Amino acid sequence: MMLNFLGIIPEKKRELIIMELELLIKSALGLVAVLVVLVFLFVVPSQMKGKPKKVKSVSPAKKQEAKTDLKSLAAIINHKNTSAKTLQTTLNLVIQHHGIITNKLGTRTHPDFDIYMGILVAICRHPHTSKDIIMKFNKELERLNPKYKKDIQSTTSNALDSRG
Repeated sequence: MMLNFLGIIPEKKRELIIMELELLIKSALGLVAVLVVLVFLFVVPSQMKGKPKKVKSVSPAKKQEAKTDLKSLAAIINHKNTSAKTLQTTLNLVIQHHGIITNKLGTRTHPDFDIYMGILVAICRHPHTSKDIIMKFNKELERLNPKYKKDIQSTTSNALDSRG
């Protein structure tokens, strides 16, 4: 029927209609191709999300090695939910990596000393601390820093007195 219809139409118009039909078919095929690409981009990654990925397990020692700077360790100590075991491990890391305080500036203490005293006050006030944890850290700090012994004892005494 369509052929009969085209047979009635003059030659030039017939060529235009055929070209328009070809353009419509090519456009439709192009849209189908774009749709296939989009489906592939959105469906395939969502299917892969459901599959469990292999997670590299990092040992606790490697986690601790990553955060051995004094401020990170102080943040762990200041956190009220830190367990006694984690508190002890963190204090051991402080002594191991940062045990020696920079020398005094004449009669003045070095500004880094305030960080150590903040740690000392934090462990004295920490809800999960014990006398053993406090005394061990205190003795190690005094042993490694004899010039600061009086200051350490004074801070420890004041921190223990301020416990509620």
